[in-house]
Order: sequence, then structure tokens, then C-alpha cells
Amino acid sequence: MENQWKNKKRKRKGEEEILPLYTAEEAARSLEVFEPVQYDEIIEITEDIHVRFNDAGHMLGSSIIELWTKEDGKETKTVFTGDLGNNDLPLLDSPTMIDNADYLVMESTYGSRFHLRNDEKAQLFLDIVSETLDNEGTVVIPSFAVGRTQEILYELNKLKEEKDDEEFKRKYRTLMKSAVYVDSPLAISATEVFKENTNLFEREIQEEIMKGDNPLEFPGLKFTQTADESKALNDDPTPCIIISASGMCDVGRIKHHLKHNLWNPKSTILFVGYQAPGTLGYNIVNGAKKVKIFGEEIAVNARIEYIEGYSGHADQEGLMNFIYSFIQKPKHIFLVHGEAEAQDTLKEKIETETQISVTIPEYGETYEINGIENNVEMTNKIERKVAKTLRAEIINRLEKLKEEIKDMDSYVRQDIDDKNLKDQDIFRINEKIKDLEKQIINVIEG
Repeated sequence: MENQWKNKKRKRKGEEEILPLYTAEEAARSLEVFEPVQYDEIIEITEDIHVRFNDAGHMLGSSIIELWTKEDGKETKTVFTGDLGNNDLPLLDSPTMIDNADYLVMESTYGSRFHLRNDEKAQLFLDIVSETLDNEGTVVIPSFAVGRTQEILYELNKLKEEKDDEEFKRKYRTLMKSAVYVDSPLAISATEVFKENTNLFEREIQEEIMKGDNPLEFPGLKFTQTADESKALNDDPTPCIIISASGMCDVGRIKHHLKHNLWNPKSTILFVGYQAPGTLGYNIVNGAKKVKIFGEEIAVNARIEYIEGYSGHADQEGLMNFIYSFIQKPKHIFLVHGEAEAQDTLKEKIETETQISVTIPEYGETYEINGIENNVEMTNKIERKVAKTLRAEIINRLEKLKEEIKDMDSYVRQDIDDKNLKDQDIFRINEKIKDLEKQIINVIEG
């Protein structure tokens, strides 16, 4: 699709079309070179290199990797955690604890934070959702297609067993009377994959499924496959719950649901996963009063909530428990996959409590491990290629802007020459150009 969009631009400029990086058929065929492996199976790569995948508990199939390498007659074991799961994830098993390692490469996403416990987040979830529905609003949940969506479905199914008081029952009835839409083709497919791999669920949940209670199914649950079905959700004023990807709100159908609900004080946007700096989700969670969606400025009037306990990543306690579980402690730990504040906090915690030395690698750094002396040394660093000065960056941006304005000129002229264009569309185009004109004048006058 990206390639089709680029070729439209090239065609208008009289340039030759370019081939896509790969086709959908090639993407499907690439699966032929994948080889599935089981957890807890030692795989020989060569005589001197062996690996084993262990359940990381982050999402279905996620893995901690143990790597054994032999060199000069000495064997060294390195463990890569990948994304470590949150122990409170109800569907999946907890991360596998590893007995020993010479070196550990570990994620640090929540190295400075603690999650809510399961019972707290379930009650909080019910309170937020029922209050919004009572207020005749819609609950929009930006959710990652794999993992968080399925966990929320499980939570909705299990809430009825949590408490026995009348107020709880009233809130639960309110929730159950409402339609719950999963509006993401990928999330729908991923939910089917979950259903096909229930052997990886916690034992307690496997027993429930054997009794006929599938935690991913309940009355009122609806899946929207097509784009037209998705659009229809925003035309229906009936209060409901919409779970849609992407989790950080930068792409996908979620942007349409935000556009139609962010301005509405009756609605709630409920975040249940990590929001990376620079994303639309991050801006909303951190108090933005207005955001731009599809080029249109939208006021943030809706109730904004964030239940951190739904994160698929281990918090500081979970990360430290993983380190404590080693019988033979690592000689050195590398912290990756985390923001600076989280990494610095976790580094200090590890070094203080375990006396294990910690390195936070930077972009492009290469480290060499001396197996005999057990020391770690940075041997190379690739420098990022960045503009030498901010002045150079401004000139580059101006040149790019010139090209974009040329493209806009071409698109707008084609649109206004279209005899089928409605008056409201012409008005909208005119308003956007007026807005752009004001911004250019502000730059000139400033």
C-alpha cells in the first residue's frame, strides 16, 4: 500500500513507477523458511553453539533464550530475556526462572515502576467502564492486537466471579448489557491463535476450558472485520466498549475512534499498555488539551484513564525477582529496551542489592567479553549519522516542505476540479489551507 501511494506521486510527476520491497505473496511464502520449536528444547546450531527457548510470559510464544558458546575450550552461557512478562497476566504462565548464567542481557521497560496487583486493576476497570456507560458514553480502549486484547476479554469474562456485593453486581450487569467490539483484524486473528494454543495458558485456565468456559468468549462480544463495520461503530450513538489497535494510537482503526470520541466529555479513553514518548497515545495520557488526527485538530474533552497493571512487561519487582532466581548469579548484566530514567534506576537497584556490575549499552556499541578474565570491554562504537547543526536541519526541512507544497498544489487542484465534490468537502479543504496559511505567516512574522 505504501508503494502504491508513492507510485501515485511518481506518476503525477512523470517519473517511472518503482517495484514494492516485497509482495503479499512473497510475505506469505517467507513462512516456509520458519521452523517452529518447542519450549525447553536444546537446539544445536553448531557443535560449539546451542540455544534453548523458555517461556517469557510476555505474549503467546515469547521467549527467554539461553545461549551456550564454546571458544578455546571454555563454555560461556549468556541469557537474553527479551520482553519479560508481568507475573499478573492471567492467561499466560509466569516467566521461566533460569538457574545460572555467566552474562545476562535484560529488558528494563518498567525498571523504575510498580504495577497494580490483579484484584485492584479488575475493580478499577469495572468502575471506569460502568461509570462511562451509566453516563451514556463510549469506552475506547487502545490495545495491542496480541496479548492485551485477549487479556481484557478474559478480564471481562471473569469479573462476575470477583465479588458478591450488590453495587458490584449492578456495575457488572451494566457492563454485560453493553456490546463489546473488538475492532482490529489482527486482534481477531490473534484471538483465534490464542484459542488454538490453550495448552500454553495457565493450568487453572486450561481446566476451566475443559469444563466448557472459554475465557475469550462471552455474550455481547462482537468482532468487526471490515472497514465499513468499523465506521458504523462511530455512527451508532448507543454506549458501548470498543477495543481497537494500535495500542499507542499511531496507526490503525483506533485513530478513527479517537477522532469521534476524544472531543466528547461523556466518553472515556482507557489506556492499558505502555505509551512510548512521541506517540499520540503518550501525548493524550500526559495531558494534551488538543491533538491532531488525520490533519484535524481535536479537543481532548473525554475522560482519560490509564490502568498500568495491564502491561505485558514485568515491573521493577518482577525484573529483580528474575535476577534473584539465579542460583549461579551472572558475572555482568547488560540493560536494554528501556528509557534512560528506568534504566538508571534499575542499574542502581541491581548494583546495590546484588553487587553485580551493570552496563547500559548505547546505540552502536560493541562489547567484547573475555571469558578467562571475566571482564567486559567496549571495543567499537558506530556513531549515529545526524545533521551537524540545527541550522542544517532547518534548511533540509525547508527543502522538504517545498516538495510537499508542490504535491499539495497538485492534489488540491485535482480535487477542486472534481465536479462530484460536495460543498462541505470544498469548505473543509479551504479551512485547512487557511490554517496552513496562518502557520506560515506565524513563522515569517516570528
